[in-house]
Amino acid sequence: MIPDFFDDQTEPIVKIEEFYGEQKHIVDKCLIIFSKKIHDFLLEEFECEEIGYIGACNGAITIYSLDYKGEKIAFYLTGIGSAFASGACYEAHWQTGATQFIMFGSCGSLDADKTSGRFIIPTKTYRGDGASYYYAPASDYLEIKNSDKLAGIFDELKAPYVQGNVWTTDSMLRETKGLVARRKEEGCIAVEMELAGVQALCDFYGLDLYNFLEAGDVLAESGYEVSELTKANHDFGKLYLALDIATRL
Repeated sequence: MIPDFFDDQTEPIVKIEEFYGEQKHIVDKCLIIFSKKIHDFLLEEFECEEIGYIGACNGAITIYSLDYKGEKIAFYLTGIGSAFASGACYEAHWQTGATQFIMFGSCGSLDADKTSGRFIIPTKTYRGDGASYYYAPASDYLEIKNSDKLAGIFDELKAPYVQGNVWTTDSMLRETKGLVARRKEEGCIAVEMELAGVQALCDFYGLDLYNFLEAGDVLAESGYEVSELTKANHDFGKLYLALDIATRL
């Protein structure tokens, strides 16, 4: 049975303003970053300003802003996984006022012929996570609403890409041969760990998410190739692509 934790009929017990006070309105666009190398590169190469934080008992995440081509853009280093990344996105929205989020990271390819040499712009994601079920009614797949709009920007920037369904999983270590085969049969071309939760949260709160991925490994029944994963995780090329996307939104 598909888990169904969605409740939009009653009030939440814990409210974000109890932690952060009134919502702030500083920027409209924000980068969600997974690579510490990319995060630290921004701090070194740009004049950055602290504009907020995502608090937790094990340490706060600082939210910064920078100026790129005359545009003030926020960014922060998120944690890995659907639950963490979705919650952090809403906290960043509350702290900064951002309503447009550009999320980019690495993924595992399920179809190397389609993804090799191209960025991946998801169209739908299989909900193999838990967080998304708190923000959207139960279903197998979740539509990625801004997929076509983002593809249009990629066309403007002349960046190579492929659109297709992906799979959000909560556990990389449980990507079994059987599950990989099922997702491939359904047409999924990549697997990652955040999109379903973040997209569901953005839909619930009326925020816009623009997500693209870079494959750095190949998941197949015969094995798991990781030779290009580090490059995909920390590729500065996709950072500048994300910044240029932000200026076009």
